[in-house]
Amino acid sequence: MMRLTLGFDDDGQGIAVDRAIGEFRAGRPVVIEDAEPVLAIAAESLGPDLGAALAPLAGGCARLALSAARLRHLGAERAEPGTLALPALDPERVARLVLAPDARLDAPVHAPAIADAHALELARLALMLPAVVVVPVAAGLALDPALLRVPGPALRDYRAAQVRALQIVSRAPVPLEGAPETEFVVFRGGEGLRDQVAIVIGRPDPAEPVAVRLHSACLTGDLFGSLKCDCGDQLRRTVRRMAEAGGGILLYLDQEGRGNGLANKIRAYALQARGYDTYEADAALGYDLDGRRFDFAAEMLRQLGFGRIRVHNNNPEKASALRRAGLDVVSEHRVPGRSTPENLRYLAAKRDRAGHLIAFEPRAACAPGQD
Repeated sequence: MMRLTLGFDDDGQGIAVDRAIGEFRAGRPVVIEDAEPVLAIAAESLGPDLGAALAPLAGGCARLALSAARLRHLGAERAEPGTLALPALDPERVARLVLAPDARLDAPVHAPAIADAHALELARLALMLPAVVVVPVAAGLALDPALLRVPGPALRDYRAAQVRALQIVSRAPVPLEGAPETEFVVFRGGEGLRDQVAIVIGRPDPAEPVAVRLHSACLTGDLFGSLKCDCGDQLRRTVRRMAEAGGGILLYLDQEGRGNGLANKIRAYALQARGYDTYEADAALGYDLDGRRFDFAAEMLRQLGFGRIRVHNNNPEKASALRRAGLDVVSEHRVPGRSTPENLRYLAAKRDRAGHLIAFEPRAACAPGQD
């Protein structure tokens, strides 16, 4: 019998993770195979019907894995993730512990197992809240063969594998307003769930340091002109500056909401409307200051032939990440954005809590701000 060989070099583990991400986002359980195999379900997907279906399997031994940031918000001083026992799969209790801004711990916090860490990584990859219902799988228990299985180490190593697999899939000239000589180069891989784009402006010389901006996608600011941030202004100003200076590269990265995804960004906006600043809102949802990585951005630049760069970003971590990835960062340059009464508190939080290099325009500095 002829056997079809697909030629994948990871024993299919990367494929298993890709499929697990899809299952997790669809609200279906996934079996994570570790020393202790477990059934994992996104906590935000646990409704009454699924809870009732899983209860016989859980046998009172399920647990809720939460990130350190969410546990701190609930009142525990934690630097690492932890778990809470779920003697009953109560969707209302789980939802309260995962999402309610005023929730507090109602049970002791236990150290996580390796499987819990892998389950939280799956939630991060799927752009779901960092909260997972974990059900241990008893030895010899026959599970539904339709359940997807994924090795825990494959989840742990997936992000690094995505960097190695990054490749150009298409490119074409796309003239822009203020930058008519522009080429879009689309990469597959890296972070997020979509493709990454390198926008090559003008004719940058690989023999010289090239101007580079790392720009994380911001639907609300880039496309709709939201007054809550300065993202769209920085995007368009950078393109014009690069065109006027003879060229540069803008990397448009699929990292909406500092890597947390669009749905969680809007959840954070709802909390900001209640008085939280941008980082407090993310912490209440279980996120640290910044969930993004930029090693794949360095690989995009290398594949385009650029190793010496001048970084045009206000976030010093981006330049540091490119240096750690082996690029020669010759200089760093601030990119001004629009200051408005609506984004003043947001900009101040980025400056004061994350070290962004931000100066306020005088007309906004004295205005009452909201985040």
